[in-house]
Amino acid sequence: MARYTGSVCRLCRREGTKLYLKGDRCYSDKCAIARRPAAPGQHGQSRKKVSEYGLQLREKQKAKRTYGVMEKQFRNYFKKAEKMRGITGENLLQMLERRLDNVVYRLGFASSRAQARQFVRHGHITVDGKRVDIPSYLVNAGQTIAVAQKSIDKMEYFKGIREEGEKTVPEWLQVDFEKLEGTVSHLPAREDIDTPIEEHLIVELYSK
Repeated sequence: MARYTGSVCRLCRREGTKLYLKGDRCYSDKCAIARRPAAPGQHGQSRKKVSEYGLQLREKQKAKRTYGVMEKQFRNYFKKAEKMRGITGENLLQMLERRLDNVVYRLGFASSRAQARQFVRHGHITVDGKRVDIPSYLVNAGQTIAVAQKSIDKMEYFKGIREEGEKTVPEWLQVDFEKLEGTVSHLPAREDIDTPIEEHLIVELYSK
């Protein structure tokens, strides 16, 4: 499957905001956007008037890069969101939040979505007791997401997370750090999603 292999710090600089793609580094003084806030490239520091299309495109790119999905997959999410009841933009964000790799990240079991995606692919995560290695798997209300016991026993990283204790998680999730497992109490509503994305711009872009 296609994936981005370049510098993720360039993505944050291009969007002009922190996308928190490198975990703890994004919270330190080593963060690239804090040191070099201008967009990457020869003309990054030049000021240009952004068109309406440009604003819509940047918002779509920001959403894609935040959740780590490629264009074809993102467009498929949008098509599904259109067919669902409710507001298309909110449906889109809800599906992105329900991705297993995002849920693992939101539960605090990984420092970034990229790390969470790797944990899922390597079989360290279970859903309702069964191992799931598909990062795009959409969780549902009532399901339990946990770190596999063998992974806890073998990997110091997971032991460290358990020792660190409680972390703040979204209201639609519940987590037990002693067991390293979390439960989806309900599907996320728009107010539960703190990702700074103006989804109506994405809808306008794809509706042209």
